[in-house]
Amino acid sequence: MLESYEATIQPDGRIELAEPVHLKGPRRAILTLLDDSDSIETAVLSEKALADWNRPEEDLAWSHLQGAK
Repeated sequence: MLESYEATIQPDGRIELAEPVHLKGPRRAILTLLDDSDSIETAVLSEKALADWNRPEEDLAWSHLQGAK
């Protein structure tokens, strides 16, 4: 399963995670750099357009695609 974590990369290469991450051992990772002009505001602006998907009926309709929990 893929997991995403918010982090900030300092100019000297240090990676600062926004919250603690607890792992059972070493893990490979892919780092994606975001342009400063792209921010969480883009996601917030999308909320209204995607609100129709945030309903129990939608969860039920797509539940067959979810992995076993």
